[in-house]
Amino acid sequence: MTTALDHAAPPIARRAAVDLAAVREQWGDLLAAIGRRPAAEWPPRECAGFLDQLAAGDRGEDDDAMPVEAVVGRLPLTIREHPAPLNLDALDAALAVERDLFDLADAVAEQVQRSIRPARDAHGRFITDQSDAADPARWHPPTHRDAGPANAASAGSRAYGLHWAAVWLEGRALDEVSGDLFEPMPARLLDEVAATARSARRTVERALGRDGRTTTLDEPCPFCGGQLAGHTRPGGEPVVTCSTGGACEAPVALDDRRRRAWRGADLVGLWVALDARRRGVEA
Repeated sequence: MTTALDHAAPPIARRAAVDLAAVREQWGDLLAAIGRRPAAEWPPRECAGFLDQLAAGDRGEDDDAMPVEAVVGRLPLTIREHPAPLNLDALDAALAVERDLFDLADAVAEQVQRSIRPARDAHGRFITDQSDAADPARWHPPTHRDAGPANAASAGSRAYGLHWAAVWLEGRALDEVSGDLFEPMPARLLDEVAATARSARRTVERALGRDGRTTTLDEPCPFCGGQLAGHTRPGGEPVVTCSTGGACEAPVALDDRRRRAWRGADLVGLWVALDARRRGVEA
């Protein structure tokens, strides 16, 4: 199954696919955040990229406590064994997103996925077509026993984790062709997919501090003494700006509001300059 964005699909389907991709691309960060104490400072420690380099020195203690399965990111959270999590907000967010996308995939499969074909054995008896049942594009809902303390018989496709559920839902939203296995998604169901995907993305980004917040930094700009502010954007990289504007001598470009702005690799330079300033003050 391909997850390439189909630009011939309706806008709502493309938006759903983009949101689902954002969820799965940030899922590993959210799982890692469960095993780390929430960072009180800006930028959010869970942001990828430069923070992995800058925080390497102070991660040792937290990494020792992080469960191995948080790194793997495959098995559903609901069927894992969990040591005491260090970030309950991240765990609650992950459980909610996982539950919503799994339930959504079950509902979509029920409405648009063809039932498994019957076949005949050598004696002419009807049996399940095993090759049709094993089609890798097929979503398998969980199965349950009728009674007993352990009523979950099989996790079905949920056993492959959140990432697979998101990829499968992207394919259904974009109406990817897979023989006669699927019917086109009805408009009302597509609306539900898009709404759930958008909600899931917001939940993940809010838990990771990537939901468009602005935070005033305690330390002044090391190049001019101006006020620094940190900004996170949904789906985007963190940015730090200086209030002084073009008069600030920092070696970075101006943003569209004529403020010096550090982003990407430039943030490493800012953190180095701030650290050097701290050392100078302490000396």
